[in-house]
Amino acid sequence: MFAFGCRRMSESADFFLKVYAVVRKIPRGRVTTYGAIARYLGGSARTVGWAMNASHRHLPPVPAHRVVNRNGLLTGKHHFATPTLMQELLEAEGVRVASNQVVNFKRCFWDPAKELKAKQPTTKN
Repeated sequence: MFAFGCRRMSESADFFLKVYAVVRKIPRGRVTTYGAIARYLGGSARTVGWAMNASHRHLPPVPAHRVVNRNGLLTGKHHFATPTLMQELLEAEGVRVASNQVVNFKRCFWDPAKELKAKQPTTKN
């Protein structure tokens, strides 16, 4: 039982590192979704959210502010140092935000499946 638990934790850690590798490739001024990352990597949007919640502990930095929900809402904003920091970081990159939602979301959307040509990212610590 213990070995199974360790294997599962290792698999989760590997998935988190793959999420971070994808998120680090999102260009400035663009956003993607938890679901788009999950589809690309073969996981769940919820697990991507958990990874993003833990991303502040990893180097190089993970630009977690570039990951929003499927409607462009800044649902992760409460996990930043201040409730407005996610929006401030996006706006500093030229992404317009109104009422906690990315304006012109479809134009700003970055799809890892298309942009990364379905290559699985390498994981680096």
